[in-house]
Amino acid sequence: MQDKIVRISIGFFSAEQVDKVQTMLDNDFKNSLIPAIRKLKGNLNYYVAIDRKKNAMTNVSIWENYEDAMQMATLPEMLNARETFEALGIKFIEITNQNVLWELP
Repeated sequence: MQDKIVRISIGFFSAEQVDKVQTMLDNDFKNSLIPAIRKLKGNLNYYVAIDRKKNAMTNVSIWENYEDAMQMATLPEMLNARETFEALGIKFIEITNQNVLWELP
């Protein structure tokens, strides 16, 4: 189809941390990452979400190609955010970079 990539990052946390994680995602994380991501080449969309019932946080981004998506792997603001979340005990699974096969416009 196309070279578009969906990059997915998922982290799990304890139930007691749900409010703290949501606040961090919606304030510190948002304020530092939005300007940094806007400077990157090829970002088409970026979503940050939380599942309060399953104690999970998710970052999903859409990129023009794999090379553009991989900019996130070295973005200092993202690395700092991940380090902060891991210090709270949040466990991340391996980030995936998936080729889009089809989409519903």
